[in-house]
This record gives sequence, C-alpha cells and structure tokens, in this order.
Amino acid sequence: MTNYPRWSRLPYAGEEYPPKNPEEPLAGTWPLIFLQRDNNGWFKGPLGDSIPKVIHPYKVNWKMELQDVQDTLENLTLERKLLAEYWGTGHVTKQWTPIIDRLIDTYTVFTTKIPPMSLTTPEAARILALTEAAIQDAGVVAWAIKYRYDVARPNQQDPNLVTYICTPRHPSYISGHAIVAGVASEVLSYFFPAERERLTILAEECAVARVYGGVHYPIDGTEGLRLGRAIAKSLTSFFATQVDALGNPVDEPFIEDKNAIIPPDGYPYQQAIPFDFISKCQSRVVEETLFSKITKNFLGLFGAK
Repeated sequence: MTNYPRWSRLPYAGEEYPPKNPEEPLAGTWPLIFLQRDNNGWFKGPLGDSIPKVIHPYKVNWKMELQDVQDTLENLTLERKLLAEYWGTGHVTKQWTPIIDRLIDTYTVFTTKIPPMSLTTPEAARILALTEAAIQDAGVVAWAIKYRYDVARPNQQDPNLVTYICTPRHPSYISGHAIVAGVASEVLSYFFPAERERLTILAEECAVARVYGGVHYPIDGTEGLRLGRAIAKSLTSFFATQVDALGNPVDEPFIEDKNAIIPPDGYPYQQAIPFDFISKCQSRVVEETLFSKITKNFLGLFGAK
C-alpha cells in the first residue's frame, strides 16, 4: 500500500472526531537506560550493534489485517475472551513483573551443587532491575515507532467495529504489549534458560491476546515480538560481558529446570495481583452479558481448568 489509514486523522468507532488525548506522544524521545540512539533516527545496542527495523507500513496490506481482526472478533471463544482481558488489564508490566518475581522465588534454592546454592539478594535485584530496564527501553522504541508511523487502530479503519476490550489512545503499530513480551521473555530466558519454552509461549500469548481484544492487527504483534526479542539479544550480549572485580562473569544462568509455576498458570487466567481498575472507555466496546459475567465469576471462584 502506498498509503495507509492514519491514527491522527480518523475517529475511533463510536466517536465523532480523531483522538485528541494521545497517550504520551513524546515517550519515544525519553532517555534510554541501555540502548542508544544512532545518527540516523534509530536505535543501537550498548555494544554498538544495530537494532533491526520493523516492516514499513507502506508494505503492509492493512485491509487484510483488518479482515483478520474482524474474523477473530466474530469467532471469540470464552478462553480467548479471558486471555484478552487478562493481558489487557492494567499496563503490561502488571503481568510481567509477577512473572519475574515468581522465577526469582522458584530459583532461590536449587540443588545441583553440594552444598545447595541459592539465588542471592544481589542476583535477585539484578534480575529484576535489568529486566525492567529492558522493558523501559523497549517501550521507548515502541512509542517512537507508534508516533512516527501513525497507523490507525482497527476500530478507526472500520467505524462499526465493536472491540472486546477498550482501544488504547495511541497508534496501533507496533504493539507495546508484544515488544515488552518479546524483550521480557528473552531477558528472563537468559537468566533462566530452562524456562525458555514456557516464557516464549507466554510472550506469544500476550501478543495474540491483543488481536483477540480487537485493538491490534496481527502484524502489530508479530513485528513487536520480533523487535523485542532482537533488543533483548542485544542487551543480554552486553550483560554477558560484565564481570566482577576478579574478572568473573556477574551472571550465572540457572540451568536446572525447576518448572516454575508462572502466572497466569492457564485457564481461567487470573491476575497474580488483583486490582479493581476503574474502566471508562470512550470508543465502542462490547457490552458484556449477564451470563458472561456469571460464567467468569464462577470460573474465578472455583478455578476451573
């Protein structure tokens, strides 16, 4: 496509005017912790390596992307609805921070050595800090891309689209949830390589849940995941070069598989730290039926799998 629908020019479904309350439009210019800006308006890693770019919106068939979203919304299962709600609750850190905490707790004591080795307080702090710092940098990159390309949301292309969850007030491409999922899962896999498969599944689940909710196109998620993983690989290559005063590597990955029970631990997808958010949506969103509310409350009470 030589042209594509612009977020800043089209109203959301159910609204009369284009959005006038953009979420943090200058976040893409915020300071970075590990990444750096190059001389070409893009980003590079802490070792000077280039961060790959996303597919240009001109090369994307946004009508086909919209059709995928429309088809998805017409065929939502209860499980997909619960996934959309789970990953769409609060900010994306609400789901990934408890994952970090659970991994730290699970691997605090492991028994591959005698006497038993334990994840130490400094190690726990480092894992938490580096993962959250990676998330911050990925968020800055995502917001730079969002407002640079200004891609309209699905419910701006289709003014009759009724989304399952509320559409955020910032451009669609790329998905912030997906880039965070990509970077967080890869950084955590660097520290806990035995958990890589489970973390990868969660990252992909997080990305596709935004399509289930009707607020993102599939390519928002696939490109977000790809970029997040690339950022993480750049950062972990840098982390691996860091040594202590004796020249020993600071990081020693935990290779024993403790099979951590990582939130949300499957159906019915409950928050690790529940909070009663106040939800006020400006755009058109599905009205939940009484039956749906009763069903989800039942699942929450009895923990159906």
